[in-house]
Amino acid sequence: MIRIEDKQICTGCYACLNICPEQCVSMNNDNEGFWYPVVDNERCIDCGLCVKVCPIINRVEYENKPITYACINNREDIRLESSSGGIFTLIAEQIIACGGIVFGARFDDNFNVIHDYVDTKEGLQKFRGSKYLQSRIGETFKEVEKQLEKGRKVLFSGTPCQIAGLKSFLDKPNDSLFTVDIICHGVPSPLVWQKYIEYREAIAGSKARRIAFRRKDEGWKLFSISFIFENDKEYIQTYKSDLYMRAFLKDICLRPSCYNCQFKTLNRDSDITLADFWGIQNILPEMDDNKGTSLLFVNSKKGLGMFEEIKGNIISKKVDINEAVSYNLAAVRSSRYNPKREDFFREIDKLPFEQLINKYCSNSVLIRIKRKIKLPIRTILKEIGLLDVIKNI
Repeated sequence: MIRIEDKQICTGCYACLNICPEQCVSMNNDNEGFWYPVVDNERCIDCGLCVKVCPIINRVEYENKPITYACINNREDIRLESSSGGIFTLIAEQIIACGGIVFGARFDDNFNVIHDYVDTKEGLQKFRGSKYLQSRIGETFKEVEKQLEKGRKVLFSGTPCQIAGLKSFLDKPNDSLFTVDIICHGVPSPLVWQKYIEYREAIAGSKARRIAFRRKDEGWKLFSISFIFENDKEYIQTYKSDLYMRAFLKDICLRPSCYNCQFKTLNRDSDITLADFWGIQNILPEMDDNKGTSLLFVNSKKGLGMFEEIKGNIISKKVDINEAVSYNLAAVRSSRYNPKREDFFREIDKLPFEQLINKYCSNSVLIRIKRKIKLPIRTILKEIGLLDVIKNI
């Protein structure tokens, strides 16, 4: 049976839960809020399927040659509702137009993130926009299998580790399955997220009614976090100032496996990879209106076929993959382990949320000084050989 002795090797993909013929695998939260498989020894029949299905233990390498594009959905209303260029919606609509079904991540009634499915274009709205949390897969792998057996086309979107878990669960290719993964920074703790919701609701004096991670009120590059509460109060703040996003971007509350991600590669298992095209202003400034541009990797023949189907509804330009990835290093590099992480989680139940974040996620004085250095001064420092000295302080 599967045993988790090193938490860095478990992504929480739920493949072992879905494959178990006796349903004796459950996913239990640890003290940091992350879920891991636990086996009921009394019911286990030692079939070994939970070990055989693990996409980390049974890692598969791919040698495809992705083609890379910058893309923008022609429908501006969809793009403004989306995290970047609004390309996922176009792909999903193609699948639904063929009588297919789309799986993606959405909020439940308590603003946990779960995987679910829809088969109408109207239902796609709940999947739009990034959710900076790991979604609970539940038994959706089984549902994917059921829909494929019915002969339906299926689009499954998720993180690279979730795609790997699904492919391992299904165990064989299926022409009716289309997969989309994302360039993932890492997944924060659901416990930290729930404490943040409680903090925001306490300040507002009301329960949250709607939450959005990627509002573009201040533009795509300076996106905002938004809460609307049942008493009609609203909180909105750019990601640079929001407490939760500060913790996320400091890499202090990520899942242990995210610091040694096995899926950071350009050779991906999905048909298409989607991401924000950070750096677009330097590579293709004519495609940068600060409303969102997608970076798209076409990874397979199916992916290329889909791109051909949607390209009449997008603005797209082919780009060099290495140049694009130089501004999007999360595609190939794991998040760096924050040395304060252990202390952060040790005090998560001891300190008020704002105090916890300010204690462990504030920039040092030296970093604040470096950020205040303007370009002309930086140029002078570089010329006299002091810039590298400051960087290494």
